[in-house]
Amino acid sequence: MPQKGGLLFEVKDLCKNFGVTIALSHVNFTLHSGEIRGLIGENGSGKSTVSSIIAGMQPANSGEMMYKGAIWNPASAIEAQKAGIGMIVQESGTIAGISVAENIFLGDMSRFRKGLAVDKKAIFTAAKEALENIGVTDINPALPAGHYDIQQRKLIEVAKIIYMEPELLIVDETTTALSKHGREIVYKIMHQMAEAGKTVMIISHDLNEVMEHCSVLTVLRDGVIIDNISRENFDADDIKKKMVGREMKGSYYRDDYDGYDENDVVLKADCITTMNQLLCLNLELHKGEILGIGGLSNCGMHPLGRALYGLEDIVDGQVILQHSGLVIKNAETAFKNGMGYVSRDRDNESLELNASISENIASTGFKKNRVGPFISFKKEKSYVDRQIQALSIKCLKAYQPVSTLSGGNKQKVVFGKWCAVDSDILILDCPTRGVDIGVKADMYQLICNMKKSGKSIVMISEELPELMGMCDRMLIMRNGQISGEFFRKDGYNDHVLIEYMI
Repeated sequence: MPQKGGLLFEVKDLCKNFGVTIALSHVNFTLHSGEIRGLIGENGSGKSTVSSIIAGMQPANSGEMMYKGAIWNPASAIEAQKAGIGMIVQESGTIAGISVAENIFLGDMSRFRKGLAVDKKAIFTAAKEALENIGVTDINPALPAGHYDIQQRKLIEVAKIIYMEPELLIVDETTTALSKHGREIVYKIMHQMAEAGKTVMIISHDLNEVMEHCSVLTVLRDGVIIDNISRENFDADDIKKKMVGREMKGSYYRDDYDGYDENDVVLKADCITTMNQLLCLNLELHKGEILGIGGLSNCGMHPLGRALYGLEDIVDGQVILQHSGLVIKNAETAFKNGMGYVSRDRDNESLELNASISENIASTGFKKNRVGPFISFKKEKSYVDRQIQALSIKCLKAYQPVSTLSGGNKQKVVFGKWCAVDSDILILDCPTRGVDIGVKADMYQLICNMKKSGKSIVMISEELPELMGMCDRMLIMRNGQISGEFFRKDGYNDHVLIEYMI
């Protein structure tokens, strides 16, 4: 067992460039056995970069690392895992087309081989044990990982890493993809590891989360370590200021109580039932309204967002654009009639990661940017550049792959697609998941501006403070149905809202 308080890992003068972009500049810090270290900063501050270098996913340009007193320079993530360093990545770390069990033991299948074949019974049994080890009993190891949603697939990744018994666990923005139950599983693992003298480093944009669970916080900004703060010195306003380089006191939610046109319904769900959780659900969205949808993770709110945009098969009832009487039967119809959709699964459903920033934003503008039968390069460039500038998307050029951006800047690209095409109705599913407080403030301001310009917004979120701070009206869901309706003008009570969720 590692000795508590002993030096486990050291980063010395670490630098990393991506072309002319400086991702890390002379970074120094140490990790000790038994601590939970929080790594916090704005999107693009270098958190994931330094973590991925430690975990063997990419090399540094200069500097050195020490692990257990020896020079650390892993050639790959597999080498790092075998040496006791495991990382749960921010983006999807599972392969949809292979089984849960194969995902858990990918790269380590030799132990289950019998001659040329894999002993499927043995691998399924071991995978079941790995899942149960972290408290997950509702995932079948024999099914393809793609059968499960983003939250369950993230727990599969957790099971994979914990099965390897790491001495240093790096958790990169993992909790943003998880339900409350899933987060509790991760928190329990973190504290158990720390108690056993192992080390955890968690990257998070949730300041409350890191202040509650971490013993030390390291703040990065623009690739530079700003401060290392011990638990007894935690102060939310001070940490925010160090993260963003400016004062950020108080709330960044709406401070107005402006209403909406209660007589102008723009979108209506008329007793819709789907094969996935929704049961005769009714709702109306009004012009200039921010309508919040909240509940526990499996209440049906995420399938509702997909159904409203024509992405979920509706077996009974219909979604209607009230002004035209048009029924939304598929996403193509929704898009052609002024609707936009921001998925909570950003990388798989809202972006084409192998395409450029420009191609992603321009994907909504083929009709706007035509001259006759052809796309005008000049119009398309202007279309894209306006969004890059308006949303302050940090990039070298519009033609760099969107996969090279930080999470917050990726989310800005997603918003840019729909702002560019001037969508009248927006379905936003967890729109601020995995973005820092500075980007959140920008997103909230953008949503407020959309409301003021007469846009209508459905905002789905598992974060009650976000819904309470932003929405004119809130619908709480439970078991695929609406269990309660609440209005901003009357004031929201979080205890009452929670009662309607459970």
